[in-house]
Amino acid sequence: MTDFLKSIPDLHCYREYPDPPPIVPGRPDRAWMDTTTERFAYRCTPLPIANSSGWELTLPMSFIVTWNGGRDITDIQIKSLDGDARLPMVAGSVFGHGVLTFHPGYHFRTSPGWALWVRGAPNTLKDGVVPLEGLVETDWLPFTFTMNWRFTRPTTVRFDKGEAFCFLVMTPHGMLDEVQPVVCDIGDDPAVKAGYDAWRQSRSDFQARVARGDPAAIEQGWQRNYLRGHDPSGQSEPIFHLSKRRLKTVRPAKGSNGK
Repeated sequence: MTDFLKSIPDLHCYREYPDPPPIVPGRPDRAWMDTTTERFAYRCTPLPIANSSGWELTLPMSFIVTWNGGRDITDIQIKSLDGDARLPMVAGSVFGHGVLTFHPGYHFRTSPGWALWVRGAPNTLKDGVVPLEGLVETDWLPFTFTMNWRFTRPTTVRFDKGEAFCFLVMTPHGMLDEVQPVVCDIGDDPAVKAGYDAWRQSRSDFQARVARGDPAAIEQGWQRNYLRGHDPSGQSEPIFHLSKRRLKTVRPAKGSNGK
């Protein structure tokens, strides 16, 4: 393990009741990405890495929710599709103004200086409603949070069992104010400029080969340097690189209905 990964933060998920929504590692696939030509969206490595860089809270039931455009709490109506009695514990109308509120069912605690970035699953689209985001100081708060979605217009939206309603990303909240962004010219660092110029030339050459109908370039389809963690020479290896993320599954703590 590299030195900068030796200090692993904690993430404890305290159940508020016996059967809360499941927590699963973020899934890299997306339905819209599956439908792109030859699944080309997955060639952009940052997309599936982002999709799986956190844990999903998933729905244990299916329901539809309707907003009539009003400001009151009662202007949102939720209807179960499978009769699951936990629905009022998971979803409801709390704030009005077209905001649908989800309750995670857990109280989360993280290591000092670490927070949870609470958001919708990355690169996920849902017509008529969008997830709101919040940064929660879970290293000290004695209470939990809500996950909120806001309607974009009066409409009815369906949420299905197994769908992610909340995405948890751990972030080093305590460090961010100490980061000093610096703007400089790319020519100020000869090594950085040489690497960038080599990448740009390599990409231009490859695209020109494809445009000319070069059989080898067409068979290759796309350059895989990022995926493989290589610079354009194919030699340099980064200190740290991921082409797939494999987050740990949630397990019971010892002595807490666990083993």
